[in-house]
Amino acid sequence: MLSKFKYASALLLILLLAGCQEEPAKSANNAAAAPKVAVGVITIEPQAAELVAELPGRTTSSLVAEIRPQVGGIVEKRFFEEGQDVKTGDVLYELDDATYLSAYKQAQADLESSRASLKSAQLRYERYQELRKQNNVSQQDLDDAQVAYLEAKASQRGSEAALESAKINLGYTKIRAPIDGRIGISQVTVGALVTGSQTTVMTTIRSLDPIFVDLAQTSLDQLKQRNLLKQEEVERGSNRVTLVLEDGTKYEYQGQLKAREVSVDENTGSVTLRAEFPNPDDLLLPGMFVRGFVHEATHTQALLVPQQGVTRDVKGNPIAYVVNDKNVVEKRILTVDRAIGNQWLVLSGINAGDKVIVEGSLKVRTGSEVTTSPMVRDPETGEIVSSDKTSAAQGN
Repeated sequence: MLSKFKYASALLLILLLAGCQEEPAKSANNAAAAPKVAVGVITIEPQAAELVAELPGRTTSSLVAEIRPQVGGIVEKRFFEEGQDVKTGDVLYELDDATYLSAYKQAQADLESSRASLKSAQLRYERYQELRKQNNVSQQDLDDAQVAYLEAKASQRGSEAALESAKINLGYTKIRAPIDGRIGISQVTVGALVTGSQTTVMTTIRSLDPIFVDLAQTSLDQLKQRNLLKQEEVERGSNRVTLVLEDGTKYEYQGQLKAREVSVDENTGSVTLRAEFPNPDDLLLPGMFVRGFVHEATHTQALLVPQQGVTRDVKGNPIAYVVNDKNVVEKRILTVDRAIGNQWLVLSGINAGDKVIVEGSLKVRTGSEVTTSPMVRDPETGEIVSSDKTSAAQGN
């Protein structure tokens, strides 16, 4: 009985060992037979790309004139309708000029008196010169006559200046437009008292055509732009600007970037860019919020990766999965500059000719062996589709 039990135990042990060896063999065979994951890839090729910065901004008048009186008086007349266009030199207000007219006439009389005094002093001096030659007057009398003549001449010049000043003040009683533009609401009425030193604005004239748009760009974006322009394949842009209005419509006229502020706003960390736009229809009014698109540069060899092929790792770094020549998945950490449409402009991490996974990336991991299906960008919609569909559509 004991020998039979030993025999049965030995047989059971042999069967168990055979089963353990068979299980790994089955797993290996199943793994070898497992199908490879199919992914859609797009081949990245260099292409020309227009680099456009989208910036917030506000419109502002190209010329602004705040109308204030230069002399005091009662407003007698107003010659404009609020909101109308005015030309340089147009009379806007007229002040009571009685006081200034009187001062002007007094200055005229003073000038006439000075001229008479000058003539008398001149004749006396000339007569004393002749008498001195005959030794009929002393040298002191001749010197006194000369001094009197010079004083009379200076007095006449002073009277001429006083007349000119009185004339200017009299002219200031008619308040004129200093620039062409559209005039705003009047802050004073007929009968109001104004003074030459007041801070209150009577009205404001703004030039609307052309009109300025002040755009705000962060100092960081400006540094990125300068570094980008240092690359050989990047050409400086035309600095043309297009606008999108508050209601989402595109402004029909293009503008041009005219100036950049030379300092950074300490409160916002941004730099002001000023663009000039034609405004023949007066559609743009000062103070409107707009969005400006500035053509900064042209990248002649840009590497654009579809956004659906770029994800983020746990640290927030942009990554993409690339299929190498052996159909094995590699993970790349990217450096991106900006979004262009639904693509990322990649500065590093992707090379020309790389096959980036745009479909099925969630089913793979680094080192996985995959089968690839080529994808292309639809030229009409911009969507990523199978190259077979595109070929079929072109054939139809």
